[in-house]
Amino acid sequence: MLKGIDPLLTPQLLQVLAEMGHGDEIIVADANFTAASLSIGPDGRRKPIIHLPGAGIQRTAQALLSLLPLDAAVSQPIAYMKVCDTPDGYRSRLQREVIDLIESGGHARGEQCAAIERFAFYDRVRTAFAIVLTSDLQPYGNFLFKKGVIGEALDA
Repeated sequence: MLKGIDPLLTPQLLQVLAEMGHGDEIIVADANFTAASLSIGPDGRRKPIIHLPGAGIQRTAQALLSLLPLDAAVSQPIAYMKVCDTPDGYRSRLQREVIDLIESGGHARGEQCAAIERFAFYDRVRTAFAIVLTSDLQPYGNFLFKKGVIGEALDA
């Protein structure tokens, strides 16, 4: 056990977070997500799938964001899967709760969270660094987080 690290973050997940570089993306997915088939990237390599049995999306996002800096160089470092057949701007209860958590924690603003159509989201997953598979049964509870950097800007 380490001090100051959320106990939900397993050794495997901590290793993945440490190995990720600036601009790499990690997926936090619900229990219905097709993680196994999407874990094979365009280069034929299989990305890690980290299982968090009993964990929900909101709790997992909270633990992940306690260590993961978001990419400040892009306008929307967070994406979520748009619920099919809903109008633009619609967010499920779970999506609203996670975005509220992101805002209240000072990680990002709501407008920095992009709704992405289901199959376009799958395309992003194929190039992501890893997938975190939760036990959350809420459909469309899938989020993407783009890693940023820790540190100060260089003086010009």
